[in-house]
Amino acid sequence: MTRSAKKGPFVSASLLKKLDRAIAEKSKKPIKTWARASMVIPQMLGFTIAVHNGKDFVPVFITEDMVGYKLGEFVPTRTFRMHSGDRKVKEQKGK
Repeated sequence: MTRSAKKGPFVSASLLKKLDRAIAEKSKKPIKTWARASMVIPQMLGFTIAVHNGKDFVPVFITEDMVGYKLGEFVPTRTFRMHSGDRKVKEQKGK
């Protein structure tokens, strides 16, 4: 379900504070955040935001196309290893 238009986009208060500090200092260091539900806003353009995926921080460089999406959409939380059927096919071809 989408967020009400009158409420505006959700951006974590701590992330906004860090972003304002980076803008004031003109710093290009990655901004660490756990706020995967925060929406990308135009003030974030050109910054690198390190989003936590549950294990470590993944750097995401914010571009114009990302505005309106949530930060968590750019950082996958699950690592795909391999389907078990693929392993069987590879073993048969090797024989």
